[in-house]
Amino acid sequence: MGLLAQEELYVKNVRVTRDIPAGSYLRDLPVVRGLLETDGLRFTRPVTFIVGENGAGKSTLIEALAISMGFNPEGGTVNFSFSTEDSHSELYEYITVSKGFRRHRDGFFLRAESFYNVATSIDRMDREGSLGAPVIDSYGGVSLHRQSHGESFMALVKNRFGGSGLYILDEPEAALSPMRQLELMGYIDELAKNASQFIISTHSPMLITFPGAEVLELADGQIRSVPYGETEHFRVAKRLIEAPEKTRDYF
Repeated sequence: MGLLAQEELYVKNVRVTRDIPAGSYLRDLPVVRGLLETDGLRFTRPVTFIVGENGAGKSTLIEALAISMGFNPEGGTVNFSFSTEDSHSELYEYITVSKGFRRHRDGFFLRAESFYNVATSIDRMDREGSLGAPVIDSYGGVSLHRQSHGESFMALVKNRFGGSGLYILDEPEAALSPMRQLELMGYIDELAKNASQFIISTHSPMLITFPGAEVLELADGQIRSVPYGETEHFRVAKRLIEAPEKTRDYF
């Protein structure tokens, strides 16, 4: 089906449209300050990476966006409804997501920190049984708990992501070696060429080199579109790789 044009993207813009109460911790998050100071965050390409330091609010934004699009707060598809702990933020209550005219046929919200819970939910659904095929068949046929973290994540991407989809991923590199990250980039490329949109928060200097992706950096209370080579993540990694003997200079 090909790459989505900007006007065809499933998610086009996210803005803060309701007043956040005074005293709320959300007001202190750099990502929220950035949203408040602009007309929202505009998505322009099929693959978007959001980067920034710990505490910048990347995961909070990704989570709020996913909930607003109908996904389970702890991850999974729109059909997942399990809850192990009510730990998500209330940012989704204060934002409005502008959607494109096309509707995605597939989708998944991945949270690295709660992927274990997704795997548990799949096993539980299959134990309880249904009239259809086992749920795990859509994930490769082998319980995700019987694989390593990286293997189970790649099984998810390889078997469950079907194209024409919206895939919201929060720090997927947490499970993956450098070679597996390259493998993930290959799957992203295939899926993006099949009318899919990816919105990914990450710390990985490898993933953000994906050809044609937009990189949005959260820094100094601003959200800026930058070349991957200008991000702090990439520059630090580059310095250390080029001169490992100087590593102690950065402690």
